[in-house]
Amino acid sequence: MITVNDIISKFPPVKFTGVASNTVSTVVELGILNNYERALSWCNQKNITLLTTIKSGVVICPVLDDSFVKCAQVDYIETDKPRHYFLQVLKNFFAPADDDRGIASSAKISANVKIGHNISVGQNVVIEEGTLIGDDCSIGHNTVIYRNTVIGNNVTIGANCTIGGPGFGYEKNESGEYEMLPHIGNVVIEPNVEIANNVCIDRAVLSSTIIGENVKIDNLVHVAHNVIVGKNSLLIANSMIGGSTVIGENVWVAPSASIMNKINIANNVVVGMGAVVIKPVAENTVVAGNPAQLLLKKKDGL
Repeated sequence: MITVNDIISKFPPVKFTGVASNTVSTVVELGILNNYERALSWCNQKNITLLTTIKSGVVICPVLDDSFVKCAQVDYIETDKPRHYFLQVLKNFFAPADDDRGIASSAKISANVKIGHNISVGQNVVIEEGTLIGDDCSIGHNTVIYRNTVIGNNVTIGANCTIGGPGFGYEKNESGEYEMLPHIGNVVIEPNVEIANNVCIDRAVLSSTIIGENVKIDNLVHVAHNVIVGKNSLLIANSMIGGSTVIGENVWVAPSASIMNKINIANNVVVGMGAVVIKPVAENTVVAGNPAQLLLKKKDGL
């Protein structure tokens, strides 16, 4: 059984008010915390008024003013970054153990694929020749990894993804008919990348499509050929990154945003929901709209 003391001993808060020996039975949303006897939740500054309604359980919250009236039946774990603190608690105390490491019997893996240690490969996965996969990686059911893909350590790829397929590159022949341009490059996924479900990342025509270190990609994202995504950037659901686009570091591409081919997105940029980006974006800016326009620029970044 987990106790409050287990949590605050591992992650010392700024301040704790309550009974450290109390147990924690489960984790729930803040709005239903009162429905459980010994549950844990979290609260940020935006919904601090909701905290006044909590009459039981354990709450990870911002550092409270002295004027805040605390409930004697609530344990308050006060911290400067409640959401990050909550994340660490979930990871260390409540996340299910990863006990399904190994390669499923229905996976099809070419003979010259190199695979690291502590790997999980799901049902019906296909991994083609020349692929390199590092340690501590997980590949979800029905995903296809095309030839010569390079995957670094600690990479997670969800179900039904296509990594390294040919891009949409066509040229008219003498008869005016379109012929596909051969794609002989590959995809490189650097360490600590997380890719959700139903994602397509196309291989480059000649060089590499590169997904940088610690990039996070949501469901239903398309990354076209020759794209480079800088480290620590996030591509959110339904976003589309056009071919040969370069995305900098610490960039947030919001849901359903579209970025035209060969556009440069600098560091520390936010591309707003549904934005259509047709020209380069300077660093430390927020753009949104169709076509995307500058909304905000901060001297010290975002």
